[in-house]
This record gives sequence, C-alpha cells and structure tokens, in this order.
Amino acid sequence: MKESQAASPKKKHQLAEMTFVEFRERIAGDPVILIPLGSQEEQGPMAPMGDYMLTQVIAGRVAEAAEAIAAPILPFGYADYFRPVPGGIQLKPETFRAVLMDILENFLDHDLNRLVILNGHSGNYPLIDQTIRQVKRTRGVIVPCVNLWRLMTPAMWHELHGDFGPAAFAHGGDPITSVSLHLVPELMRMDLITREEGKGKMIGLPTVGLAGVRFRDVEVAAPVDITDRCTNGIAGGDPTRSSAEIGHQITDYIVEYCTAFVRHFATIDPTTGNGEF
Repeated sequence: MKESQAASPKKKHQLAEMTFVEFRERIAGDPVILIPLGSQEEQGPMAPMGDYMLTQVIAGRVAEAAEAIAAPILPFGYADYFRPVPGGIQLKPETFRAVLMDILENFLDHDLNRLVILNGHSGNYPLIDQTIRQVKRTRGVIVPCVNLWRLMTPAMWHELHGDFGPAAFAHGGDPITSVSLHLVPELMRMDLITREEGKGKMIGLPTVGLAGVRFRDVEVAAPVDITDRCTNGIAGGDPTRSSAEIGHQITDYIVEYCTAFVRHFATIDPTTGNGEF
C-alpha cells in the first residue's frame, strides 16, 4: 500500500501564527492586511474590560472570509475618560499616534500598501484620522478605517431592539454587551448590573454621553469622565435588553460588511485614491 500523501497545511490568516517564510510567500499575492485596534476599559459591571478581545475575533473571521491577513491587535487605545476607573490601560494621544504609525510603517516599508484598520474603540478614531492623513501626505497611501461598532444603521437598531432602537447604542449598552454575550459568554456577569435613577451633571448641566453637557437642548463639549456621567460604568443604553442572539446578529453583520469592504479594497490601487471623482 502506498503511503498517503501528507495533508497540505491549513492556510493561515493570523500573522502571529505564521512563520516569516509563510508570510513572505503570502505577500507575493499582495494581500490586504488588517490592523485591528481595541481598548482595555470598563464596559459596565457585567462585561470584561478587555473589549479588544471582540475585535480580535472579528478581525480573524474577516481575514479568513476575505482571504486577508490579520495583524496582532493593539489592545490599548485612547480612552482618557475611563482613566478614573482602575484596570483600564489608556495610551496618551501622542503615544497612540506614534505606535499606530510604527505599526503601519512596518508594513509600508516593505511595500505592503493594502492596509485596512478595523477599529474596535470609537474613541481611537480622532487619532487614527490624524495618523492616516499623515500617511496619505508622506507616503501617498490611502489607509481606510472601519469603525466596527458604528456600522449598524438606525433601521438595524430598530430591527434588533424594537421601539428602543438607536437608544440601545451606548457605552455599557449595545453593541458591546450583546456581542460579548455571544463571543465570550463565560466572562459575562449580568448579575452585577445595577440601575441608576439618573445621570450625573457637570457645571450644573446634565451630561451627554462622555463628550459634553446639554444646554438649551444643544450639546456643549466638556471633559466628561465616566465617573462624572454615572457610578456603574453604564453611560447609556440598557444592558438588560442585550442578548447573545442579538450579539450573534450584530457579529455576523459586522463580519459580512467588513469582508465585502476588504474584498473591494483588494481590487483597487491604494496609492491612486487621491482626486477621484
């Protein structure tokens, strides 16, 4: 009996799992490389602080579905409004920009220009924007950023949460709580959810999220910390309405959306995006 041929090794999509020889072979095909970003921050009393774990899983699924490669996640982000809560790890703005630029340049220096950022923490985006604009000016390369938790439309929020709709979208609410119930249920502590009768004030005015206060029904920017807004880490939404089923739907939607975008990005030249009409 002839010896059976050795099975071909499974194709890898996580850069951390590749040998440098395997990566060198893969980049010959000019693949899209995903740069996942997250945060280590409180997410209310019921969810693990390492919310970057969710982005890491999503990036891996997108990489496999889109034939891309997911770089290791940067688990720390810019989240200064969570600094009063112990256990968070927040990078200074200049640190975050420098680290992200270093990550991008390590690929750009090898002429790997198909880079897509998957951002799993909304607070990172203003600094991401500054960095990718610098890359565009100095390198002539377009690096798009997909803000994962802001992909759901108002119609989808109504589909998921009925009349509560987009009000479900908030720190301490969805999408993080439901996605965590779906992806890391063993880490969830829904029994620790507490309720507050109202939210905090600053300069004698009601706080609005983590970015300002309300005066005459208009938001005025102010340096609100999570502890100015609430005592339980739930800035808005209602995590008691969250579920693993909703998290499954949100996760599938995000993965599908990102996969479609990455497949599109794989067909264009990221160095010729300037001035297109």
